Amino acid sequence: MNQTELLSTLDALIAEWEHEIAEFKEASNDYRTDDIGKYFSALSNEANLAGIDGGWLVFGVNNTSRSVVGSSYRPVHENLQSIKQQIAQDTEPGIGFRGVYEVSHPDGRVVMFQVPAAPQGMPIAWKGHYYGRNGESLDALALDKLDRMRSQSGVADWTSQTVEGATVDHLDGEALAVARRAFGEKYANSIPTATVESWTTIEFLNRAKLASDGNITRAALLLLGKPDSAHLLSPHPAQITWKLQAADPAYEQFAPPFLLTTTAVYRRIRNVQLRIQPANSLLPVEVSKYDQSVVLEALHNCLAHQDYGRFARVLVTEHEDRVVLENEGSFFEAAPADYVKEGGRTPRRYRNPFLAQAMAELNMIDTMGFGIYRMFTRQARRYFPLPDFDLNAPDEVKVTLHGALIDPAYSSLLLEKTDLPLGDILALDRVQKSLAIDDPTIRHLRKVGLIEGRKPNLRVSEKGVHGPKDRVTYILTRGQDDEFYEKLTLDFIRQWGSASRKEVDNLLTGKLSDSLDDTQRANKVSNLLTSMRRRGLIVNTGARKTPRWVLQDEKD
Repeated sequence: MNQTELLSTLDALIAEWEHEIAEFKEASNDYRTDDIGKYFSALSNEANLAGIDGGWLVFGVNNTSRSVVGSSYRPVHENLQSIKQQIAQDTEPGIGFRGVYEVSHPDGRVVMFQVPAAPQGMPIAWKGHYYGRNGESLDALALDKLDRMRSQSGVADWTSQTVEGATVDHLDGEALAVARRAFGEKYANSIPTATVESWTTIEFLNRAKLASDGNITRAALLLLGKPDSAHLLSPHPAQITWKLQAADPAYEQFAPPFLLTTTAVYRRIRNVQLRIQPANSLLPVEVSKYDQSVVLEALHNCLAHQDYGRFARVLVTEHEDRVVLENEGSFFEAAPADYVKEGGRTPRRYRNPFLAQAMAELNMIDTMGFGIYRMFTRQARRYFPLPDFDLNAPDEVKVTLHGALIDPAYSSLLLEKTDLPLGDILALDRVQKSLAIDDPTIRHLRKVGLIEGRKPNLRVSEKGVHGPKDRVTYILTRGQDDEFYEKLTLDFIRQWGSASRKEVDNLLTGKLSDSLDDTQRANKVSNLLTSMRRRGLIVNTGARKTPRWVLQDEKD
């Protein structure tokens, strides 16, 4: 939304003042994230019940006078946008704001949070509690409202429904053979292979949770159905779409049986060997651009968690340096980070329990929450950036798998330090992507020598991971501490009595990091002089545009 649209929306909200789907706060300086989460839950649930697509939480407007008073809540853009992920981490299902906007109103800065409506049949909880509105008050979601929302889902599990007219003749023979073999391998310790092979097709489908009392289900058609049997699932398209975003774009549609065609999708992705040069070694390490197990884990998760009631395809978009997988439906249980933490998380429920159980029986997924953890650990062992989950849109999940290095120092560090805890790797991955990490984590990483630089310009440490040829380059690009530049400046002024800005530039520019461009170097010198002036080390005796710096004690 542009500024004109935002101002128009703000005016309309103030004029209509619908208590259930809009909340106004002054929030002149700050506002507790926990309270924002409660309002997110309440506004999302009330928007669902009102049959509209969302609500608004607005900072910088007086609730009594209905006038704009301005807000300085999180004035730094990056900090403001980080609230999306903070909210998504503690909502269930895990969704965040549709948008967070700064509005330049004539009477002051206004921050507008666009809250999506809760999905059909799924009320939104904040830290395990459902919230709603009672007039202008924030309150627990009333039981009658909770029952109304839960009754919206209609059929509990789309994939469990049997398909009228479907028979085993609609299933693919090769897919059935692969499924039977996978089932036999899963239960090799308890069911003899000969026994599995002796079952009739219907008996096998019943035991593999693909049929219901001998009737073919939608799950069976998705995983094992012939391509020309997909019409039995209409109006669902039953497709995975691969699309190449490149100079010569291309695309291909993949139909069932998804047990087989997910591997065909993976093979369609361009995959080459990349070379990573370890420190202190003449031989590079060769790693494939994309790992099959990681891609299939992500793709199978898309199928297992897709909201089939929305009748949409699963999308796989290949870019030059990454692959993005998208499925309809919010992240269903907790948040991705919960499955990567030490000890992990075991999901209590699935959007499509029938399909999920069938996929587990065929070794396509597990139902214990290890899938995301395996994706992250596998990428870390390949020295690659970790997967990114985008939960900003309320009704879809995007997973990005990186096929190129972001920061060679990150990969070099993982190559050398093979025993790094996953928690440290997760934090280093955020550093290389210029994402925020909390202060305790910064202190820990700095203490163990994994990062350097000053917040917010942190970087993965390159100390100890460079070969002899790279060490000079590292020193030149690292730069020095500010104390070093201050001492040079003070020594110059003591020697010659004063220093102009041009003289300071000539003194320091050649000694600043080679990684800085001309503008960044000029800003670095300006910031240094300002810091020295504010601390009473130097004073300007010249004009503002043509400063002449002298020592403060000599001026006195």
